[in-house]
Amino acid sequence: MQLELLNEQGQAASKVEAPETVFGREFNEDLVHQLVTAYRANARQGTRAQKDREQVRHTTAKPFKQKGTGRARAGMSSSPLWRGGGRIFPNLPEENFSQKINKKMYRAGMASILSQLAREGRLAVVESLTLDTPKTKVLADKFKAMNVSSSVMVIAEEIDENLYLASRNLKNVFVVEPRYADPVSLVHYKKVLVTKGAIDKLKEMFA
Repeated sequence: MQLELLNEQGQAASKVEAPETVFGREFNEDLVHQLVTAYRANARQGTRAQKDREQVRHTTAKPFKQKGTGRARAGMSSSPLWRGGGRIFPNLPEENFSQKINKKMYRAGMASILSQLAREGRLAVVESLTLDTPKTKVLADKFKAMNVSSSVMVIAEEIDENLYLASRNLKNVFVVEPRYADPVSLVHYKKVLVTKGAIDKLKEMFA
């Protein structure tokens, strides 16, 4: 498997060898959908809170007498059957939305995404991405020259301080190390740049 190696001008200068097990797999749409759904669900926090019949503030007095009214008998107005009463199964902040994805499925799903990005021409390799100064404008001009400034995710072997400081103010730029690459970001960004050093780490993680 060969991927394009881009130069500073964003042109394909040469080719670089890439492992077939990571960048040459068939696209498994069902697995990728399950992986993305589980990743987003695992990041979800339980913020909803409802009250049961013990927590609502209602009088405990009997609303009306037991017999002779023609209505169904009632013991207190906090009943879940009444308007304003407690919920039978209330949502709690401790609610767990997580979904389990085993390691084999995760590796296969990530490799499937990377392979599809390579086939679509949305993934390319750069020799390295280093900056002499931690200035956002320098990095923005570099991406603009490579014609990837609109939406780009960079997977770098190591992120030094200059690259981190220069990239954090760019709205459509996401720079991560291979271990922090996630399926949602890979699908979201229009272009994915991988440094040559990061290819070996991706192979160790997802092959």
